[in-house]
Amino acid sequence: MTLQDLARSLGVSKATVSNAYNRPDQLSANLRDRILAEADRLGYPGPDPIAATFSRRRAGAIGLVFDDPLTYALTDPAEVLFVTGIGEVCERTGIGLVLIPRGPTEDLVQRALVDGFVCHCDLDGDDRLDIALARELPVVVVDGPPRADAGHVGIDDFGGAALAARHLLELCHRRIAVLVGPLHADGGSGPASPARQESARYHVTLQRLKGYRSEIESAGLDWADVTVAECAPYGREAGYRNACALLDQERRPTALLAESDELALGALRAATERGIDVPQQLSIVGFDDAPPAAWATPGLTTVRQPHQQKGRAAAEYLLGPHRNERTVLPVELVTRGSTARAPRSP
Repeated sequence: MTLQDLARSLGVSKATVSNAYNRPDQLSANLRDRILAEADRLGYPGPDPIAATFSRRRAGAIGLVFDDPLTYALTDPAEVLFVTGIGEVCERTGIGLVLIPRGPTEDLVQRALVDGFVCHCDLDGDDRLDIALARELPVVVVDGPPRADAGHVGIDDFGGAALAARHLLELCHRRIAVLVGPLHADGGSGPASPARQESARYHVTLQRLKGYRSEIESAGLDWADVTVAECAPYGREAGYRNACALLDQERRPTALLAESDELALGALRAATERGIDVPQQLSIVGFDDAPPAAWATPGLTTVRQPHQQKGRAAAEYLLGPHRNERTVLPVELVTRGSTARAPRSP
């Protein structure tokens, strides 16, 4: 049974039958009901969705391209909030959401049936952005390096990191170490050399490192004395492992700056296992203010960014006039129980 067969049975045109499914406002209620009833009687399932997409030149969905495995988008607390913000716009406007994780090839971006892309891609020079833009669809980059040929939604990562570092410096901390996510896509982990830091290919990580460094050097401290531990693969477990190494040193830091709450929570676990009191012996500052930050014991001092608002802004950009605008959302320092004045040096 085809659309043509149904039209012939009803004595109407194929366009009229198509309108009953795709443009019901073009028909009277009685005619549409008669078409759908006859389709049900004859066992016609409706127009092929892929064919309908090509006919309308509209997929009715947006694609979310991101750097990590699909499981990350469904489990990381901050990422879940971001995706929720996109989902709110999709529900409100009646469009779908297609998740496009990084795969062994870039074909997923090329073949995705979508009307535009939200690219949550942080890696500098990501080929998937070029593929998305080559399809001449609207593209908005979230957090990654801004591009002149796409929209951009992000936060002041440099300024947020500077807030975190300034907070510790005002508490008189001078032995400070830093936990960051991957700097390069090579799986490297552990203390990162100055050259590796400066050549980092992940935009957000690089900007936050620069923010930490700027504030620490402004206080008269030497950045070379600050251990920067690269945590790969990204996550709480990597934060825990690297914090263990830092806290097992004879002259351990009195404070840790963590590029994300997940890394900070891993460090909090490492301190607890060693009987190191947080915050009396060790202060920890995260970045994100996802829900687990407030639930931690003690509550995590962190830099808050508006994850859901970021997702909403990105999705709404694709529904707008696409003027390649840049949106910078605000951040703020949230002080909780994981930071205190530096302990006196032994």
